Amino acid sequence: MDVVVLIGFAAAILIGVSLGLIGGGGSILTVPVLVYILGVDPVLATAYSLFVVGSTSLVGAGTYMKKGLVNYKTALVFSVPSFIAVFLTRKYLVPAFPDPLFSLGEIAISKSVGIMIFFAIIMLAASISMITGKKCKDCDENEPIKFNLPMIALEGSVVGVITGIVGAGGGFLIIPALVLLARLPMKMAVGTSLLIIAAKSLIGFLGDVSTQTIDWQMLLIFTALSIVGIFIGSALSKKINEKALKTGFGWFVLVMGIYIIGKELSAL
Repeated sequence: MDVVVLIGFAAAILIGVSLGLIGGGGSILTVPVLVYILGVDPVLATAYSLFVVGSTSLVGAGTYMKKGLVNYKTALVFSVPSFIAVFLTRKYLVPAFPDPLFSLGEIAISKSVGIMIFFAIIMLAASISMITGKKCKDCDENEPIKFNLPMIALEGSVVGVITGIVGAGGGFLIIPALVLLARLPMKMAVGTSLLIIAAKSLIGFLGDVSTQTIDWQMLLIFTALSIVGIFIGSALSKKINEKALKTGFGWFVLVMGIYIIGKELSAL
């Protein structure tokens, strides 16, 4: 096993650590690690990311479920359109993307480059969400949960399509939706979000099993190390300021997003 592979697997642990520390965000780095360190094709990397994100989120959701911090009704309302969207996106939409996607004069934008640039844009959106850390100021934890069913279903569909294309969990989109549209308390929104992410990511991955050649050994090792990282991060979270860490991580993701855009455009 060469040094580059070891670095990639070490990064898998760090991704899990970040998930354990701040309850999300780390999964946004899974695709860049797979593509730029382990040399995985971007389309295949988004498939691997769905499996890694789904598995690690399922472990995280389990801890919230034990504490009663998962609202199953909200998860169901959000998940059904999201499940359908992510499965159809991975099964039909992504394979149907032309390669190259389009041309600008003599410059051809390949499918791989297009996916990485779109992924970087999602990273920028995620970083802003983590840096600003906006919460619902009017939400009362004792207030009965109110559903805006059409908006929750629409948000679920949009998140499902984005998850299907880039392989990221979309927690930075789901949590605000659960807080603002379903009026869930923040901790319950995080727990419910993890369950939704786990289910839709793993279902989305099923759409790839028949269309991609999966390196199960590498994928399972990477996933197992990420899960180990979650437990390390959870233990460290009691000693580290969550807000400061999340803001700092947001700036890191912002820089990474800008770097990916620059790297992909400079290669054209």
